[in-house]
Amino acid sequence: MNDPVRPVISALTGAALTGAALAERCAQIRAQIGHAFVGQGDVLDQLLIALLAGGHVLIEGAPGLGKTLLVRALAAALDCSYARVQFTPDLMPSDVSGHAFYDPKSESFRIRRGPVFANLLLADEINRAPAKTQAALLEAMQELQVTIESRSFALEPPFVAIATQNPIEQEGTYPLPEAQLDRFLLKILMPYPPHEEEVRMVGSVSAGRSANDFDLSRVRAVATPAVILAMQAGTAAVRVDPVVLDYAVRIVRATRDWPGLAMGAGPRGSLALVRAARAQAVLDGRDFTTPDDVRAITKPALRHRLSLAPEMQIEGRRIDEVLDALLARVEAPRQ
Repeated sequence: MNDPVRPVISALTGAALTGAALAERCAQIRAQIGHAFVGQGDVLDQLLIALLAGGHVLIEGAPGLGKTLLVRALAAALDCSYARVQFTPDLMPSDVSGHAFYDPKSESFRIRRGPVFANLLLADEINRAPAKTQAALLEAMQELQVTIESRSFALEPPFVAIATQNPIEQEGTYPLPEAQLDRFLLKILMPYPPHEEEVRMVGSVSAGRSANDFDLSRVRAVATPAVILAMQAGTAAVRVDPVVLDYAVRIVRATRDWPGLAMGAGPRGSLALVRAARAQAVLDGRDFTTPDDVRAITKPALRHRLSLAPEMQIEGRRIDEVLDALLARVEAPRQ
């Protein structure tokens, strides 16, 4: 199975950012985002985990929680190319990937590249576009390339797709198919902020200016594409003990015959869990993974790869509840 991070690692052999330098760079990025995005520390950490692991992210939350602001702040903290696409029912695949057009000056066809040719792509409200437009991202997310008029164009690494969706409104939306969901390394749930964080956010935004005017001017770029690739290579070099690897695989395999689940996670889920656990270790300042790293990232890494059985849906159960029960039953290795 293809691993999208492999080309990045091979291109940077010997150029990895490791140890204290890697942890310090993560802290700098987190601090810069914090100048614009208040609170939601777990959400921010999971987004950084996806960045370190070279994976893509699906962020789900109610309107007005700052999903788009978070991605804009991340783009400002990274000196990378950034593009935003507002997904709508009439959006065409060529609006995302690009298309060929006739140039009368040269009397030939030329390729106009779409917004997918960016280091950081925000697919805003991705579930508002039909399946054929959603599928325009599949090749880019998995193979780091785009095909236009039978010609393949490589995407310049790093490439991270961050999609958002609103779980409340269902009218006029198109649920993402399982094949699309499986390409996301993590599915991040953004809850309402605690009272104290909301007070800080409202105070910082509304002081002396329009309440809709989010100030990104204080966010300073502290990384470049080369630095991000070095961070990803350093994360991929984090040690995973065989017993920790076995633990991650046992968790994923348990989802395939767990009561209440109609569909479990495949091998790509095992890969995602290990990659994300490495990044979790980096955020904790370690160069080795532990069972706690695996447990901490299990729900974001697996919740979108599972389907509840009909009887569980009728009872109003949630995927995360099932994963909590599963984690309590799968024996963890002793540390």
